[in-house]
Formats: sequence, C-alpha cells, structure tokens
Amino acid sequence: MENKIRMIKNNKMTKGLKIVLTIGLIIFFQQFVKAQVNQNQRFLQKIGVLDSLYSQTLHEYRKIYIQLPASYNPDKKQEYPVVYVLDGEVFLPTVSDVQNYYSGGFTPEMVLVGISNGKNRTRDLTTSTITTKYGIPFKEKNGEADNFYKFIENELIPFVENKYPVTHYRTLIGHSYGGLFTIYMLLKHPDVFSNYIAIDPSLDWDNQKLLKEARGILATHRYKNKSLFMSLSGQLDMQNSQITIDNVMQDTTDFTLFARSNIAFSKLVKQNAKNGLTFEWKFYPGDIHGTIPFPSIKDGLISLFKWYQMENTDKINSFDTPKEELLSIIKHREKKLKEHFGYSVPPYPEELLNMLGYMNMDRQQPEKAKMYFELAIEYYPESANAYDSMADYYERNGDIDSAIKYVTKAFKISGDESYKERIERLKGKK
Repeated sequence: MENKIRMIKNNKMTKGLKIVLTIGLIIFFQQFVKAQVNQNQRFLQKIGVLDSLYSQTLHEYRKIYIQLPASYNPDKKQEYPVVYVLDGEVFLPTVSDVQNYYSGGFTPEMVLVGISNGKNRTRDLTTSTITTKYGIPFKEKNGEADNFYKFIENELIPFVENKYPVTHYRTLIGHSYGGLFTIYMLLKHPDVFSNYIAIDPSLDWDNQKLLKEARGILATHRYKNKSLFMSLSGQLDMQNSQITIDNVMQDTTDFTLFARSNIAFSKLVKQNAKNGLTFEWKFYPGDIHGTIPFPSIKDGLISLFKWYQMENTDKINSFDTPKEELLSIIKHREKKLKEHFGYSVPPYPEELLNMLGYMNMDRQQPEKAKMYFELAIEYYPESANAYDSMADYYERNGDIDSAIKYVTKAFKISGDESYKERIERLKGKK
C-alpha cells in the first residue's frame, strides 16, 4: 500500500481532479488491498485459518477459525475489534463476505473468530436441561450453556487475545440455538461482549424459561454502549398458512411458540428501553429458518455499527468548508469512536488523510493540506509514509529544510533506502 500511495504522490494527482469524497473512497483503498492479497492465493476463496485449543472446562479440543482483515500488516502492530461467530464452520464465510463489502465505511475492520459447534452443539448452546420437548422425549445431551460460557470467557478469549491482534471490543453472532446462547450471554454475562446478533433465536426452549427470566433482568440491568440485533424468519407456522405476523400472537398452539417467543422478547426489550440497550428487531417474511442467517448477518452488522459510519462527507469534500470546521468534524468522530470502543482509534484511515492532503494541495488550499498531513502523523506516528507526505508538502512550498527533516524521520522509521536517496536529492536543491 505504501508503494501505491507513493505512486499517487509522484503523479502529483493531476490538477482539477474531481473526486466525490464519500465512503466509497475508503472502500476503494480497502478493495485495492484485498485485491493485492488475493493475487497470492491459489484459490478463489479461502476463509478462516484453522486453529484449536484444549479446554479444561469442556475436557476436549475445540476447533476455531481465524480470519484477519485483508489489510493486516504485522509490522504496523495494529489491533482490531473481534467478532465471535457460533457455528463458525457454517457462518464464518458469510460474515467474511459482509466484511469484505462493508468494512471501513459501514463497519470497522475486524478479526473474525469462528467457533466450531459441529459436535455437542445442543449440549453447549442450550441454556437449561430438558427431558421432553413439545411432549416428546428429548434424549440428546443439553443445557450446559453455563459451561460453554466459562470456556469462552476463561479459555477462548484469553487464547485469542494472546495470539491474535484483537482488542477487548467483542461482538457475538449466533443462529437458532446459537441465537439462544447469544441472548443468554446478553442477559446473564453482559460484560463479555459489547454487541450481539441473535438470528432466529430458539427462545421457546424449555417452555420459554430464558424469556421469563429476561423480564426481571432487562428491567434492572444497564446496557450503555451495548447493542442487540435480533431477527425472525417468515416460518411462523409450518402447518397453517393463515398465520401471519399480524395474528401470530393470538395463536396458542405449540406450532407458533417459536415465533411468539421471539416477538415477546423483542417487545420486552422495547418496553425496557431506559436500560440503554440499542436494539433493532427485523422480520424477514421471505426467509425460512435455514436462509435467514444470510440477510441477518449483513443487516445486523450494519445496525450494530451505525455509529461508526462516516458523517459530513459533503463538507469534507467541499472546497468552501473552513479548515476549523473540518478539524471539528474529525475531532468529533475521534471522540465518538473512543466513547463506543472504550479506547482511542484514528478517526480515518491513513490513506484517506493522505489523499485529502494531496487533493487540497491541488486545490491550492495549503493550510487544509497541511492539517491533513499533520493529522496523519498524529494518528499514525509510526508510519514512514505519513512523514514522507509531509515532506512533499514542504518541498512543494519551497521549505527544503523542513522537507529534509520529515524525510529523515521517515528513513529512521523504515530504513528504506529510497528515503535516503530522496534526502540527497533535496540537499541538492538547497
């Protein structure tokens, strides 16, 4: 990427170039990075690197699948928010696809962790023990969600955080029994995750036991800066086509208990909106239980991260926006991201700040250009490219001594001989 940016610099970005500066500009850079990564892959798609750990809690090995962002560079020592995906061998590719299209502009770049639930799925993801289900004997081992929670919090999360470049900002995604477990984590262990996507959750489990417990929990817990996206498929009653979203709550048969439990929980969350939980519920009338994960993952991730999406792009792109207002927009975004993540992150990618700097130089607005280059250095102090860009600014404005100073800094950071050669060329201009 640094070579690409240097090419842009060398071309000096033809005067009068008109670029509509929107979220699409960010996505352009990320797609470029992803394209470079894919050139080295033998297969069209390869999602998730297999890893595993032994659980003292579960007394078994557990497979996990790790997907790092395409732009990940270990030399930059960058850490990312993390998404834990239940039934990871099934749903990790979908989460990865959504991130490939939407990360950067709509969602942050994130490390994805797919948790295998291929074995002992019912045991681990159900929240209480039953022996019958809808009047039929139920002999499969079940009801050990408490144990699975302990594995996640005490073993899996430390394992991931010690080995991979992740922060403590976590999202959990689950479907069906996985959705039940996701709601369980929100209610019983809300400090482990910040975000939850519960896809067609099986809240009918054990005669709605978790739903009944939720009434007291949602009324008393506080969920500031936490978000839940929840979905319901159109499969309201497999035997009666007259059952619709408008009349399903009036039905009393077991055939609609699944849907009624889902709707009842959504109403309960809305009734307790004062607890601070950001909540969106969505009904997918055209999807069944098996297809609803695909749209829910996309809509859910976008919903959870509405606060992350860029604002005021029209003002950033305008020739007339004062420098002070631009700086205020950037600093506001920096503050907003810190409030949600709980730690400081750059408000914009380095590539975007660089691009804005060069665009404003070509617009003959040097003070704005300088501001963007300074911000790139402020937010990415270990980037040689950021200092090299500032050197371009000073060289174009005839301040050779300052240009040499910044190229020297770039050389000290990277050791790239091209910077050393540039220093000599600059000295020749004095």
